[in-house]
Order: sequence, then C-alpha cells, then structure tokens
Amino acid sequence: MSVDGSRDVSDAARRWGAFFEGLTPDNLPEIETLCRPDVRFKDPFNDVTGTAALRRIFDHMFETTVAPRFTVTDTAVSGRTAYLRWRFDFTPKGRSAPWRIEGMSEVTFDDAGLVTAHIDHWDSGEQFYAKLPIIGPLVRLIRRRVES
Repeated sequence: MSVDGSRDVSDAARRWGAFFEGLTPDNLPEIETLCRPDVRFKDPFNDVTGTAALRRIFDHMFETTVAPRFTVTDTAVSGRTAYLRWRFDFTPKGRSAPWRIEGMSEVTFDDAGLVTAHIDHWDSGEQFYAKLPIIGPLVRLIRRRVES
C-alpha cells in the first residue's frame, strides 16, 4: 500500500469495475458486500442513498433493457476516489437498434475499500433524450440553436 492509500483504492476500483462489467440480475446481491449501507448513487435520472435503492435502479435497468453490458475502458485514482471511464451497450426493450452511452463514474471509497458514493457523469441530452422518438427532434433542434 502506498502512503496515500492509492493502491488500496486501485484494488477497490478494479473490484468495482469488474462487478460492473459482469453485472447480471444474479450478482446484484454483491452490492451489499462492495458498498457501504448508506452508499449514494447519482446519475442524470437518479439520486438515491442506500444499497436497496441502488439495487432497485439496476433491477429497473434489467427490466427495461435487453443485453445491458458495461465495459470499463480506463481507470484513474486520486486519493480515495477512482474515475472509471465506461461504455454502456444495451437495447431498449421494444426497440431493435442497440444504443451506446459513454460516460465516467466518480467513485469514492472508505478506508475498508467499500463504495461510499458513485456519481455518473454523461450527456443525457445527446446520448439519451435526442434518441427518443417524440422529444428527440426537439432536443436536437435546441442543441443546434444553442451551439450556433
């Protein structure tokens, strides 16, 4: 272990990343062993506290998508925080074309290597709302006007 604990955080980040890459409905109970009971999870759609709430988010993901798969493409560590760059490939139920969302997770660990916070950063406007049938054209129009 290094003086600042970065090796322990690197190991914890590898475990967390491997959990995400192998995420299935069957291994969701592992959240209890990888996270503090009061873990905070935040993404563009959710801001919840607790392992039960986090599990509900992933249960919902499995209920509404086909073949969801996370791939961690890079990891960086600073102090007690790891930054995991990822791709999320899935097909929304009822659709035939697969989607890909790319983003980064800011994951904070306690001294025992348990996740205390997982905060996702990704562009929901471009990567989600702009792909929806009814509001997608409106989102794309607004983006073009703002960018010009």
